[in-house]
Amino acid sequence: MGTWDIGHFDSDTAADFSGDLDDAPRNKRAELIRDALTAVVGTTDYLDSDDAVVAVAAAALVAAQCPGGEPVTTAYGPDEPLPELPVELRHLAVQALDRVVTGPSELLELWSEGGHEEPWKEGIGRLRAVLAEAAG
Repeated sequence: MGTWDIGHFDSDTAADFSGDLDDAPRNKRAELIRDALTAVVGTTDYLDSDDAVVAVAAAALVAAQCPGGEPVTTAYGPDEPLPELPVELRHLAVQALDRVVTGPSELLELWSEGGHEEPWKEGIGRLRAVLAEAAG
């Protein structure tokens, strides 16, 4: 996994997802985000780190459109503007984040092994709080 920092887009996989969003027609971008979140929520077996990374990036994009959400300003995020995302993605994003930080999760293991689990989890927790508040 090519990861250089704990930000939600600070990996090759997340940056590639941003590129996929930029390449997609504007009316298909919300569907790509939904697919990324759904793929993780539906996983009961070992969660692959690439799927988890994409779900976290997708959740960050949903959270950016919520009251109190931080805009995605990193150079590794999408360059193209996203349409207004469906409100129901907020709850789905919360579920996806909950799954990412619940074992068995390769991404959770990688951050734990690297000694940066707490700062990474804090970032996930901030995202989750914004999404949960907005989801009602």
